[in-house]
Amino acid sequence: MINITGLSQAFKKKQVLDEVSLSIGKNERCALVGRNGAGKSTLIRTILGILPYKQGEITIHGVSNKKQAWKSYVSYLPEKFQLYPNLTGEENIRFFAEASGKKADEKKIEEKLMLVSLWDDRKKYIREYSKGMLQRLGLAIILYYDTEIIILDEPTSGLDPIGRDEILSIIQNLEDKTILMASHHFDEIKQVCSHVAFLENGKITKYAMDDFFNKYKRGIAQ
Repeated sequence: MINITGLSQAFKKKQVLDEVSLSIGKNERCALVGRNGAGKSTLIRTILGILPYKQGEITIHGVSNKKQAWKSYVSYLPEKFQLYPNLTGEENIRFFAEASGKKADEKKIEEKLMLVSLWDDRKKYIREYSKGMLQRLGLAIILYYDTEIIILDEPTSGLDPIGRDEILSIIQNLEDKTILMASHHFDEIKQVCSHVAFLENGKITKYAMDDFFNKYKRGIAQ
């Protein structure tokens, strides 16, 4: 589903990604792990075409990410989702649902808000939402598109333990999705992922979950 070959990125002569190669198969759940500043967000932004690159190749569902067709296969939840505080939760998801020019599917909106336990709060302005509620709303928005591939950048960042558990439970129960999730919480990647892509010194090594924790059982300093 996601294939990266020989990808390099450098900024101001600093090599961030050094001929990185990574393959994530259909319905695989892969955690992207590394110390702060290792380049996790750089890799995600490059996959999504936000950052241009000159060396390497990225294909998504067999389509180069330098073309437009790959976008129909991917939904992305950034660490900070830009929502509209003067709209309700329901109005926010409807706005994003109609961003592609199609009329929103009201039944689908209800389904996704129910999934993230926000249906009862749908009429509230999101400026009244907690951080956990905002993150769940962001997740509902990207799930509305029902894409095969979901990319999550620190989806539980800044949440309290209850908020983290709510988000992880939703992700864990998703079916037939290929997931790439950047995180530095070992407990949560063990809960929802099957593989780990460990980014260190510009290189990526991919592990099965058990193999990774056997090798790094003491943890990795942030």
